[in-house]
Amino acid sequence: MNQRMVEFIRALRAAGVRISIAESQDALKGALEIGIGNAAFFKAALKSALVKEHRDADKFDYFFPLFFSANQPNLEDINDLLTEEQRALLEAAMQALAGDMDALRALLQRLMDGEPLTQEELDALGEAAGLPNGSDMYQRAWFERRMMTQLGMSQLNQMISDLMEMLAQMGMSDEQLSQLEQLLRANMRGLSDQISQYAGQTLAQRMAEREPEERPDLLDVPFHRLSDRDIDIIRDEMRRLAARLRTRNALRQKRARTGSFDPRKTLRNNMRYGGVPIELAHRVKQKKPNLVLICDLSTSMRYMVEFLLTLVYQLQDQVTRTHSFIFIGDMVDVTMDMEENDSRVAVAKVMRNNPPGYYSTDLGNSLNTFAQRHMQTIDHRTTVLILGDGRNNYNNPRLDIAQAIQRKARRLFWFCPEPPAQWGTGDSDMHRYAPLSDGVFLVRNLRDLANSVDKILADS
Repeated sequence: MNQRMVEFIRALRAAGVRISIAESQDALKGALEIGIGNAAFFKAALKSALVKEHRDADKFDYFFPLFFSANQPNLEDINDLLTEEQRALLEAAMQALAGDMDALRALLQRLMDGEPLTQEELDALGEAAGLPNGSDMYQRAWFERRMMTQLGMSQLNQMISDLMEMLAQMGMSDEQLSQLEQLLRANMRGLSDQISQYAGQTLAQRMAEREPEERPDLLDVPFHRLSDRDIDIIRDEMRRLAARLRTRNALRQKRARTGSFDPRKTLRNNMRYGGVPIELAHRVKQKKPNLVLICDLSTSMRYMVEFLLTLVYQLQDQVTRTHSFIFIGDMVDVTMDMEENDSRVAVAKVMRNNPPGYYSTDLGNSLNTFAQRHMQTIDHRTTVLILGDGRNNYNNPRLDIAQAIQRKARRLFWFCPEPPAQWGTGDSDMHRYAPLSDGVFLVRNLRDLANSVDKILADS
């Protein structure tokens, strides 16, 4: 049992469930204490020890029967339920089925007898389907189909229909036909489930035998390579990431509460005292910034926008005020949405209300709308962040408005996922926007994004 438990835990780890050594030991102790007499209690004990995140519960439920079930389907012996007359009709009908169907007749007889597949038969089917070469659970359905094809399940389905039609011609009543067909198809599903269970158990065993792959830090995975599971994990980690940035910035604020010592200004101010430093001078202390976020919400940028908005609004105690705008074809003010709800709820609402669609990015038109309606959100204390790749679908980039924003703001920065080598290629106007800004941060992953936001806060 201990070996089976270890294999089960290794398979869960291979499937992406985080399980520590201590949690593995807790599971083994729980299994020893509960025992396997009560399957429900045994499963609950393992689940409470191994599953600590809600999203992993389904994986546990998926793998548990693959390691802790006998794989013996509950098939009904149909012959015992038939009368002598019905058995005679059935035998005559099966003999009358034409064609080279010896293998199918044997399979049909197996259904009648309620006889499951033996381990040797399952191994032979798996070998013929190439199951020993399988390596991951996503291949399960493919191997199941191949094994069922090897067994002849699709032809058997048609054979049952033909048998029912022949029995009807021989005079069997509709009620008896319906009952017999239900029993045959129930046993057929039992064999299918046995094949499915075998394929799943084999693949799970292969996953448990291989060494777990070292997973990269999600902070360093490029945005375009993140899976749906990775995105869910990052969403859960955003609060932790924001807390680290908040702590770092709070420490800077504490050190700069009275401003840092300015030796040059101190010497200049104390010339009247003959150079004796009687009056100490300090640099201006760090102040919280005003932010204006302008985010490209086109399909290729959506995850970056989601993470930036979430991160910035979880750091609202570190800024004076934030105005937020998103655009695809035109500029949309989402400031109220972000201020009225929790950051995760607010970002989800913004994403839901502004879905991707069959419309193209037009930053020039969006900047024009911003200049007409929202230019008052910028003053000499404002830091403007534009998150986008500068690709404008060959529309007018409105460089004049970008330049006006840069002149009016304290600083204008770009967060861009494309390196300089790609600027100016295709429909990119990034090479024209970059000189009109105070800097471009290359943001390809979550670490780049966090470091860039941290630099903005430090620069305040």
